[in-house]
Amino acid sequence: MRFVFASYVVTKTYNDPEAWLNRIKIYIGILAPLAIDNEVISIEQIAYKGECFKDGVNYKFERFASPAFYSLLKVNRYIKQLQPDVVFIQSLHFPLQVILLRFILGNKPKIIIQNHAEKPFSGIKKYLQRLAENAVNAYLFASKNMGLDWITKGNLTSPEKIHEVMEVSSVFYPINKEEALLKTKAKGDPVFLWVGRLDQNKDPLNVIKTFLKFLVINPNARLFMIYHTEELLDEINTLLAHEPNAAAIKLLGKVPHDELLYWYNSACFIISGSHYEGSGTAVCEAMSCGCIPVVTDIFSFRMITDNGNIGLLYEAGNETALLAALIQTQQINLKKQREKALAYFKSNLSFEAIAKQIQVIAASL
Repeated sequence: MRFVFASYVVTKTYNDPEAWLNRIKIYIGILAPLAIDNEVISIEQIAYKGECFKDGVNYKFERFASPAFYSLLKVNRYIKQLQPDVVFIQSLHFPLQVILLRFILGNKPKIIIQNHAEKPFSGIKKYLQRLAENAVNAYLFASKNMGLDWITKGNLTSPEKIHEVMEVSSVFYPINKEEALLKTKAKGDPVFLWVGRLDQNKDPLNVIKTFLKFLVINPNARLFMIYHTEELLDEINTLLAHEPNAAAIKLLGKVPHDELLYWYNSACFIISGSHYEGSGTAVCEAMSCGCIPVVTDIFSFRMITDNGNIGLLYEAGNETALLAALIQTQQINLKKQREKALAYFKSNLSFEAIAKQIQVIAASL
């Protein structure tokens, strides 16, 4: 089959194709294993025009610079020129574009849309999303329940079009823990790791408040926090300023993405306080290195933990529930849970596993 991957988003801040492909590597890593048995073309819209082949994938960098509507027509006509069997569109937030794409393509090519954390529209755009469903053969969500929520809200109507497929994977892998610790100098028994924004949705305040209570039970535990936005940093610093155990919580701030390899391999547990996630990139990356998840009981994390079979789930925002989960980590068989995390990642969350799922779904349409 010939797959054409495309997005209607233009990113003008990039003009170097290699830098761009490196920027989106957690997404496009899926394409290489898919290209083993298929022809795979990916249309990229940055401030560069050209073409390159990498890992069996044909990346076409196009610039459709013109008034918005005409540019949209050019994108869809270009997709048709590539004679796809399957068109893979990123994001459900372009219903009008997809309706026009189907009109231009005709009925034969299949259209698959991947959800990327976007939530259902309201108002007239809601009905456009519903109308676009007639043009779409399949929708991919990191959790099937997330897709069914779109049906509950009335934006989609066909449960049979909803498929559970992770949107991203991880470029990381297990390494010797001693080697990782030489880089990070992370000390703790055990080491917990947080990776994410310091915003209300990620709820770092609940995690920190609860971890401080956990330190009374296990004073040897340590929490390392990596973050690239600082919305709640002032509140966190105010909270920690009056805590005698504040030194057990290390606020690291920004860390280059490549260095996360060493942090994921230094930690025993990855912890999250999220109230909503489109998938859970940091947790996925951590599990690829054998980290055990202690995460909120939300749709995406149920999928990523095999419904809590790996690690521990707790109610988002609930200090009591999180404290109970942290206490329970002391009884966990770390070796067994690490092996389960790695095995589940390989079979369900790896680039190879995702590509296989897409192949199966496309063949069934």
